[in-house]
Amino acid sequence: MPDYQEILYEVEGPILTVTLNRPDKLNAFTFVMMSELIDAFDKADADDGVRVVIVTGAGRGFCAGADLAAGDGTFDYRDSSGAEARLEDARDGGGLVALRIFESKKPVIAAVNGPAVGVGVTMTLPMDIRLASEDARFGFVFARRGLVPEAASSWFLPRVVGIGQAMEWVMTGRVFPAAEALAGGLVRSLHPPDDLLPAARALASEIAEHTSPVSLALSRQMLWRMLGADHPMEAHKVDSRAIWERGRTPDAREGVLSFLEKRPARFPMKVSADMPSFFPWWQERRFS
Repeated sequence: MPDYQEILYEVEGPILTVTLNRPDKLNAFTFVMMSELIDAFDKADADDGVRVVIVTGAGRGFCAGADLAAGDGTFDYRDSSGAEARLEDARDGGGLVALRIFESKKPVIAAVNGPAVGVGVTMTLPMDIRLASEDARFGFVFARRGLVPEAASSWFLPRVVGIGQAMEWVMTGRVFPAAEALAGGLVRSLHPPDDLLPAARALASEIAEHTSPVSLALSRQMLWRMLGADHPMEAHKVDSRAIWERGRTPDAREGVLSFLEKRPARFPMKVSADMPSFFPWWQERRFS
C-alpha cells in the first residue's frame, strides 16, 4: 500500500477506498492532501484490479474545506519571498484534484460521512455518485469568505443540480443539511451513519461484478464530456466509433454469450491495455 500522510489507500477485492485522514482537523484540505489524492487516482487508473473507487472521510467529518491554519493569509498564494505566479499561470489546488477525478478511468463514489464544506464539497462534484450520511452537512461558503467557487465547480455544480439550485447555494453561502442536499439533487441517497459505507460498497460491488471495465471507462468519459457538446451529433459521432470498435471485441462477445448462457460475464479486457484506438478522442485536433 502507498505510504501516504493525509489519506488512506485501502484495496479490498475490486474496490479501492480512499479515506481523507486528518480526523483531528475534520480532514481539512492541504497541499499534501491534494498531491496524495492526485497520486492515488493515478495509481487506481494503473491498477486493473481496482474497478471502483470510494472516497470518504475519517472520523466525524468528510472534509471541512481548506485548512485555515495560516489565518487571514490562507488564500494569499505567495511564497516566503513574497513572489507570486503570474495571474495567467495561477492554478487552484482543489481544481487540480477535481480535474484528476474527472479524468479517472474508474467509477468514483463519494461516501460523505460528515461535514463537506468548501473544497470538501466541490471535490465531490466530478465523482459519479454521491451518497451521504444523515449527519452530513454541505456548504458552498465561498462568498462568505470573500472568495468564489473553486475546483471547477462553476462548471460541475450547475450540471449536477441545475443552475437555479447552484445559484441559491453559492449566493447564500449557507451550510445546509443532508436532507436539503438530497432534495436538491446533490446526493443520491441518505443513510444512517453506520450504514453509509456498506451502502457505498454494495453499489461499488454491483458495478464491479457485472460490467466491463473498458466499457465503463469509455462510458464515463462519454457522458461527462458530452455535457459540454453543442449538438447531439457530437455524441452520435463518438457513440458510433465506440460501438464499431467495442462490438468486435472479446468483451462484447462475452457480454452476449453470458446473457444467452444465463451466467455471470467474465470480461477479459483491461483498461491499462485495451482502450479503443480513438481514446481519448477529445485530444484530436480535428474530429471527422
